[in-house]
Amino acid sequence: MMTVYLSHGLESGPGALKIQALKGIAETLDDCEPVVMDYRGMAEPPRRLDHLLDTLSKRNDNPAACVLAGSSLGGWLSAAVSTQHPLLGCFLLAPALGLPAYPETSPMIQAQLTHIIHGWQDDVVLPGPVIERARLQQLSLRMVDDDHRLHASLDTILSDFERFLTQCQALTKQSMLV
Repeated sequence: MMTVYLSHGLESGPGALKIQALKGIAETLDDCEPVVMDYRGMAEPPRRLDHLLDTLSKRNDNPAACVLAGSSLGGWLSAAVSTQHPLLGCFLLAPALGLPAYPETSPMIQAQLTHIIHGWQDDVVLPGPVIERARLQQLSLRMVDDDHRLHASLDTILSDFERFLTQCQALTKQSMLV
């Protein structure tokens, strides 16, 4: 069973359009359980990070068999978890990299598979630090003509997410055969 943790952004919630759409994709796959995180009332990134790590621990999920997906601050959280616990996958939407208010501005992402989608018109999280992280680690990066919310790119996001989850499942099956 592959668990997919979905983390919303700072001013969003678990019912946000992208999070619910990603959850819908995960629900269509066999042996895939989506877990939608709720960070409302927790504005500080370290507090949200502790909540996500506690949830992983309480559920007794093996991070190496988990995909963490998130938007903006949720993307940063997914990347930050991977620095402590290498993951199966990180799927990041406009991840909040390069922001000085965050404890680690550009975490070294540790996942077997990583895919980032970022908007050229993003004026909340500038593209530069995201492009640089992807370049430094040679991570999959799709730049789209969109803003921080990425709503105009929802079809692309969902298509990429379905393909990404399928690739993660294939990795899981391969490791079980070895």
